[in-house]
Formats: sequence, C-alpha cells, structure tokens
Amino acid sequence: MSGMERSTTCPLPADVSCKRIGVEDTIPLRHSVLWPNEEMSRVQLPEDETGYHFGAFVPAQGDPVAVISLFREMVPGEETIDNAARFRKFACDPLCQGRGIGTLLLQEVFRFAFTELGARVIWCDARASAAGWYERRGMQKFGQPFFKGAVEYVRMKGRADELAV
Repeated sequence: MSGMERSTTCPLPADVSCKRIGVEDTIPLRHSVLWPNEEMSRVQLPEDETGYHFGAFVPAQGDPVAVISLFREMVPGEETIDNAARFRKFACDPLCQGRGIGTLLLQEVFRFAFTELGARVIWCDARASAAGWYERRGMQKFGQPFFKGAVEYVRMKGRADELAV
C-alpha cells in the first residue's frame, strides 16, 4: 500500500469506481492477499507489461481495494477459439470481501474483454476454494484440478457475450 492509513471498513458497491491502472498499482494488493508469505516476485508475471490491469477504488483511499489483470491468451486445449482472454491475479482486500466489490470489478473486466478485445471466451485458473464464487457469476469448471504449491486450482471459463452483461 502507499503508506496511507487503510480504512477498517469498506463501503457498499455504489461508492466504488473501477478503472484501468498500471501494473505497479496491482502488486501490493496481489502480494498481501494472494501470497503474503512468499517473495513479492511470486505475484509478478512475465507478461504483466502486455496486460490490461484494473482496480476498484473507494472514496478517500488512494490505493485500490481490489485488483485484477487481463491478458489475451488462448484457452488450454481449445486452440480453435480464435480470441480468448484470461484474467489473473484477482485480489480483494479482506476488509472489502463480501460487499460486491470484487463482483463489480470482475464484471468490468468481462465487459472490457468482450467489447474492447473482442474476446469470445474468458477463462482463469481459480483456487478450488473459490470455484463456487465464479460459478455463481456464470463461469464453469473445465479440465482437471491441479496444484500450485500446496494450493489446489481448477480452470474456469465462460462465453464472453454471456459474462459481459
């Protein structure tokens, strides 16, 4: 975080704005939420410089309370789909989880992928513990579960035109 005192509460989604940000603005929240006990490099991706990065912001706080990154990337095993987008490193401040802020940010990314990138499919590697959350937002599991370290993951995907509503 930028050194600003973080709020101990998080507003409702009506007070949230979502916008594109620089990759450097995603790193602190990615690290503190996704892999806090690992080196900072664990949350940096070689393709970050070619991605599209988004943040959710609340009033009176300069740092994003949720971040997500989007990349043009084919769906594994479905190379016939000519335009796909993958989102990665989706993180929401624990104080703001369960308030609809992550959902708003994800919807913004779905819209961007469909309308700006022309994506037909959107996919991600999701922690298995979060698969139900993604299913409630219109995505479906595909492929076999796998592990990154001790954390189990599943692949999730959805049609961009259906997700971008």
